[in-house]
Amino acid sequence: QVQLVESGGGSVQAGGSLRLSCAASGRTFSWYTMAWFRQAPGKEREFVAAISWSGGSLYSEDSVEGRFTISRDIAKNTASLQMNRLKSEDTAVYYCAAKGGPISTSSSTYGYWGQGTQVTVSS
Repeated sequence: QVQLVESGGGSVQAGGSLRLSCAASGRTFSWYTMAWFRQAPGKEREFVAAISWSGGSLYSEDSVEGRFTISRDIAKNTASLQMNRLKSEDTAVYYCAAKGGPISTSSSTYGYWGQGTQVTVSS
């Protein structure tokens, strides 16, 4: 059974940092695109960042580029999201997702999802 498990969420003050991790199990995700999405209360789930099997990455330009960094460890079957200079508007549940094929910003194209981890940024 395929599983994605996120960890590393929590509460932090504005300007602080958090590192989210996603551990994949059940199959080898070496050839998969890994991504992070987030969903704030009352809002739709939105794309944050993604990284391809070859290491290419894409970020949500408007909201996180320059502050967030996505990475992956192929050997450990994990993906991470380093979040710096956090803002109150970054408060959301963050989800790890995986898909075969190239990077996509559309959540509907991702077939595997974690349960989510809460990130709360206080101003």
